[in-house]
Amino acid sequence: MRIDKKTHNKYSNKISQPNHLLRFGRFGIKTTNFGRITRNQINSIERDLICKLRVLTNSKNTKFWNCIILNLNLTKLSLESRMGKGKGNIYTKAIFLKPGTVIFEFDKISFQHIQEVFEFIKKKMPAKITLLSRQL
Repeated sequence: MRIDKKTHNKYSNKISQPNHLLRFGRFGIKTTNFGRITRNQINSIERDLICKLRVLTNSKNTKFWNCIILNLNLTKLSLESRMGKGKGNIYTKAIFLKPGTVIFEFDKISFQHIQEVFEFIKKKMPAKITLLSRQL
């Protein structure tokens, strides 16, 4: 089991692969402005997305990838604590999204279905998003 360290650095080291290109699938969803997503928000979006894909495609062949890595440890002190008592406990993990970061990628799905999925995810995301497609 890995123990998360409390840190003052907001961002982890840069990943060698670029985050603005499609790597796995034919379609992708990327952000167009800055935002922050927590672990709970990502998990709920993934669960809803799996159910939506099952209803739309009626098959298990559809693939999707979550392309983000949580790199922030959010800490909080209790409300009654005075100043100078330390940093506080970690209560969740999050990621700070930059414009152009690919969040999800999809494969083996039609363009009509991906448009419905995009409209569904757009309502749940705290940042503005856009749809990408790979030219074949």
